[in-house]
Amino acid sequence: MLLALGSRLLAAPGPTSYYFENFAGQPGGSGNVDGIGSAARFASPYAIAVDTYANVYVADFGNNLVRKITPSGAVTTLAGSPFTTGTADGTGSMAAFSGPCGVAVDNAGIVYVSDYNNQTIRKVTPAGTVTTLAGLAGTYGSADGTGGYARFFSPRGLAVDRTGNVYVADQGNCCIRKVTPSGMVTTLAGNPTITNQFGYPVGGYADGVGSSARFNNPIGVAVDATGNIYVADLGNLVIRKVSPAGMATTLAGSPGNSGNADGTGATARFAGPAGVALDSAGNLYVTDSCAIRKVSPAGVVATIAGSGNRGSADGAGSAAQFAYPDGIALDPAGNIYVADTVNNTIRRIMQNEYVTTLAGSVASSGNADGLGNAARFARPFGVAVDSGGITYVSDQGNGAIRKITQAGATTTLVGSVGGPAGVAVDADGNVFVADWGGNIIQKITSSGAVTVLAGSWQTGSDNGIGNAARFFAPTGVAVDQAGNVYVTDTGNSTVRKITSTGAVTTLAGFPGNTGSADGSGGAAQFCNPTGLGVDSAGNLYVADGGNSTVRRVTPVGEVTTLAGSAGNPGTADGTGTAARFNTPAGIAVDLQGNVYVTDTATNTVRKVTPAGVVSTIGATPGASGGADGVGTAAQFSWPSGIAVDPAGKLYIADSGNNRISRGIPGQWGPIPLAIGAEPGSIWLTWAAQPGATYDLQYKAGLTELTWQSLFGAMIAVDATPVVSDPLGANMQRFYRVVMLP
Repeated sequence: MLLALGSRLLAAPGPTSYYFENFAGQPGGSGNVDGIGSAARFASPYAIAVDTYANVYVADFGNNLVRKITPSGAVTTLAGSPFTTGTADGTGSMAAFSGPCGVAVDNAGIVYVSDYNNQTIRKVTPAGTVTTLAGLAGTYGSADGTGGYARFFSPRGLAVDRTGNVYVADQGNCCIRKVTPSGMVTTLAGNPTITNQFGYPVGGYADGVGSSARFNNPIGVAVDATGNIYVADLGNLVIRKVSPAGMATTLAGSPGNSGNADGTGATARFAGPAGVALDSAGNLYVTDSCAIRKVSPAGVVATIAGSGNRGSADGAGSAAQFAYPDGIALDPAGNIYVADTVNNTIRRIMQNEYVTTLAGSVASSGNADGLGNAARFARPFGVAVDSGGITYVSDQGNGAIRKITQAGATTTLVGSVGGPAGVAVDADGNVFVADWGGNIIQKITSSGAVTVLAGSWQTGSDNGIGNAARFFAPTGVAVDQAGNVYVTDTGNSTVRKITSTGAVTTLAGFPGNTGSADGSGGAAQFCNPTGLGVDSAGNLYVADGGNSTVRRVTPVGEVTTLAGSAGNPGTADGTGTAARFNTPAGIAVDLQGNVYVTDTATNTVRKVTPAGVVSTIGATPGASGGADGVGTAAQFSWPSGIAVDPAGKLYIADSGNNRISRGIPGQWGPIPLAIGAEPGSIWLTWAAQPGATYDLQYKAGLTELTWQSLFGAMIAVDATPVVSDPLGANMQRFYRVVMLP
């Protein structure tokens, strides 16, 4: 709002929100968010195509999306929804795919998609409108015909010629198909009528014309200016060439002989040819296992990038690494683009054969100690924090318990604890671990000494002392002020109690009796409960994952449903049963009795007040990424465990990102600004927290993507700081102020 000079009309600071930041580990891996460069995420990108303007199109198989990447690396979603698998035609997110894995683009910008699981070929306009060109959704076969009368069987690679004919590597039928612009489908080469005893086409190897040619799992196709088709014949480990008349010959490789040898024709070897693309000179480029190969028109094979060793490193030639890339395409300038499928990235190879990552983010799993993002985790699951602010993590993929200082320095407390899931810490610094794989509860002293508190390697539900008790895939663990340990015994759908002497009893639920009923003791029901927290009064809070609810258990075993509706997953905020969760996994309770929940399937962090009021405090439901940010601007990927320290900071085991994220409470929301003008400058002021750090930012227009810092970080010395911008009086500027951690 614009106010007169001297006005001090200020709103009170907004409600507490959370700034989520990377605390330890390095985020990366699969996801579905749009963004620029590494901020974007993909999930098994299979195929890639480039238009005449160097825009890249990606068949994002795991997300059921078709994505578009500008030359600057800005990723958007052209069609499909990551939350929907289906067959629907429509525009943008109203359309649905099921495993898109082939893509091609024509001169008019029309994108063609092989919808692998739907057995169809789809067509997408530049505006994102999707129609079905050929095939019948959900029905496989090999019949030629027009539109919905034609049949495909697991169609893979696509290519489109100058007149709009689409060529399909029909993998399941072991043949090459041609689709005209009107949707007329014919079989160009291969014979899908040769079948096994179950009626499925079988592959083979033979050069020849039309149906006399044989292929074995053809994956990729490319078409040249004269209509010749090039095929990555994966099952035969060769590159084939098919003339417009359907004559199939072998260009390079030796049938059935795997390897990585460069050479000419049959002396060359391939290890897993998948994608193929042509340049203007007729050279063919092939994604081959973890390398990129080049095949000249004469069949001379050379390796231009990668060495065959799996990895993600950028670099020149053999110094670069890939992880089983699939699709490949070239832009008009001769730059090569690769769908690096297992790395979930899109790579670009410049004409000097230097490889860079254009978009997406590689998973950074590992087992390294270190400071901040130098540390590495592998599927961290549980997290706990002690009264001194030390964070403990069950690093499930590494079978270890890690320890993180307040400064973010990660060390390994115990390097081998089986299959750790939930973790808790008591007032004396003892760490308790639910070993879901070993069906035991372990105790680790502050010096790292490990003992078994209760359970045996055998599954069961028996109560008893120490190793006489039995558990079945215990997941969550919590400890109360008296030193009693509580466990969500997931496989038994019960909540167990362990005294300091190791005596195990069943507090609530009945072994094997899954359900959602509230009640006392064995009359109550759970369905695969996971996360567990305890408040200062000894009440337990349970993430009842199978029911998508949050339950409360009193010290005497009385169970009620605090929030959510059993059997009705969703994302809605609200009170009690009006709220919805979807596979909640982690639970933590603060000193005021607020419950924090990692809602795993929605990739969000939720807050539940003691009255059962649910709000989403971290991330946007369904978005999967790794960005830091305030509230819903933050991103997670399969968050699991959660903990809260005495100061109210949250710690999240962001399992899909192999990191620990920290949520810092504060007035992070929009802060109202008072603005005034005086000769030669604009002044701005706001209601501040003395000692807090702020950044006053501006931009010239609301359509600009980024805000610029006016003076950098500033520490507020009083409750109403005043800042003057002398340039603001002479130009249009929009302002905002943000609180920094």
